[in-house]
Amino acid sequence: MSKTELVEAIAAKTGFTKADSARAADAFIESLKEGIKKGKVTLTGFGTFSSKVRPARDGINPLTGKQLHIPEKTVATFKAGSKLKEYLND
Repeated sequence: MSKTELVEAIAAKTGFTKADSARAADAFIESLKEGIKKGKVTLTGFGTFSSKVRPARDGINPLTGKQLHIPEKTVATFKAGSKLKEYLND
């Protein structure tokens, strides 16, 4: 599902205009990003979004075979909640 399809689905389910639904989706995404950057965001029954630091490591370029250094970076993670898992497996 693309963002446009998500906005259309929100508009259809809530009766909001597409513009209002787009603003709501944008606000949710911004709030989610801010929460993840501060620590974690838990949506009970849906899942937990958090950030995790991947340590620096050495790797090999598969095309050239040369060794390279991969720097440390922070990545977003998601762990599905129990209700989401149940929904997906029904």
